[in-house]
Amino acid sequence: MTSDAASLPREPDILIGMIAELRDENDKLRAMLATLKRTLFGARSEKFDAGAGQLPLELEDLSTAPTEPEAAAKPKGQDQSTRPKPMRNIGRLPKHLPRDDVVIEPAIDACPCCRGTLHRIGEDVSEMLDIVPAIIRVKRIRRPRYGCRACESAVVQAPAPPRPVEGGLPTAALLAHVAVSKFAWHLPLHRQTQMLAGQGIDLDRSTLVHWIERTAWWLKPLHALLLETVMSATKIFCDDTPLPVLDHTRRRTRIGRLWCYAVDDRPWQGPTQPAVAYLYAEDRRASHLRDHLGRFRGVLQVDGYNGYDHLAKPGRPAGAITLAYCLAHARREFFDVHKRTADEVAAEALRRIGEIYAIEAQIRGRTAEERVAVRQAETKPLMAALWVWLMERLGEISAKSSLAGAIRYTLGHWEGLTRFLSDGRIEVDNNTVERGIRPIPLGRKNILFAGNNSGGERWAILASLINTAKLHEIDPQTYLADALDRIVSGRTKVNALHELLPWAWKAAQGRLSALPAA
Repeated sequence: MTSDAASLPREPDILIGMIAELRDENDKLRAMLATLKRTLFGARSEKFDAGAGQLPLELEDLSTAPTEPEAAAKPKGQDQSTRPKPMRNIGRLPKHLPRDDVVIEPAIDACPCCRGTLHRIGEDVSEMLDIVPAIIRVKRIRRPRYGCRACESAVVQAPAPPRPVEGGLPTAALLAHVAVSKFAWHLPLHRQTQMLAGQGIDLDRSTLVHWIERTAWWLKPLHALLLETVMSATKIFCDDTPLPVLDHTRRRTRIGRLWCYAVDDRPWQGPTQPAVAYLYAEDRRASHLRDHLGRFRGVLQVDGYNGYDHLAKPGRPAGAITLAYCLAHARREFFDVHKRTADEVAAEALRRIGEIYAIEAQIRGRTAEERVAVRQAETKPLMAALWVWLMERLGEISAKSSLAGAIRYTLGHWEGLTRFLSDGRIEVDNNTVERGIRPIPLGRKNILFAGNNSGGERWAILASLINTAKLHEIDPQTYLADALDRIVSGRTKVNALHELLPWAWKAAQGRLSALPAA
């Protein structure tokens, strides 16, 4: 301790500089700690109310505190609350659901006045939503053998249908149920074995692991076609999320990655169908991006990860990719600062960015040309003013503060952040792919990890098809069971797999339901 003190300088100016640096360093460390605590334990919402401040702490006795007069009642016909009316579907249950009629007759069958015969004059009908628990049944395949009395050596019998698991018990519907329960509704396999045991079916978890493996093997060509369809788009979203993978060579898991590639042209009336495709990688090295996007040419909307930078280089064999950055990530930097410190500069930055989002909300769903026209007229001046304002603020604050880091992040990605101003296809943020990634962390909390690299690849295959089906408002169980059955049975050949892509499958089902009943 004495030697450390002796080594310190004695000049006041130098000591003041050292203290200022230590304060900045402490602020950065506190900011990192606060961000980590909010990520682990805090609210996930990033809503910002520019008019909200810290509420005053009243310490006086509540019984003696003056009471505020009640607000005057609003005239009849006006909303009494800003809360939206709850959406309820009582009395509007879907027509496709089967109806089980329960008729309740009166206790008497004669007129209570004259004892005459009663006749029906009408009825009251009310509906309730009921459920029949899942039924596990045994599907028996019976193949009669036929012989000829004249030629006793001739025996005719239909060939056995192919099974999704060679020599195994499950049908395509059961395999789809296991896969959807795990990757859509986040039920780990050990819980599913317990649920099956409740109905008298005792299976080892390793059996279900083998079923998932075979399901992914059958659906791998369909996943490849889905990925090819996504990569053929002119603009895609990209992001990644951690996926712990069991490593038998050490006592803890290692962190793999699921890369997510998403397409959604609905905000600008584009031609490409909404889709999401995942690819597993052992780590986050940029080389995986080169492999995944080897033939892609177009606009790639991403966050600020520097691994994307090499994709924009002119010397790329397939041509340079245009990078569009995410304004929500820049906003999040200021939001974190304001959350910790209630800084007025961060609050003003959030307000300015909020004006941009307000314009985007008004033009969502319009054509690309209309979106560009509005952005050039209204959003471009706001972005230009934001640049000038950020440059001015950067010169007024400590260069080592977290606020300065947020400003530098925004200015450092400015070209990609403003690319949406001149291209109506580009979104203002990367939230589309973040919504596509959200099911993965939800499942990760329950499933914890993939068993190995192959398990990560199977996760990517099944999650891609299931989540794309959910994007198209398709029941994933119905879709996956039918697609798997068609592939296994050979009714859908390899050259016709495009018929099983979720949007094509949904359209075909709609055409079938429109046909008149035989």
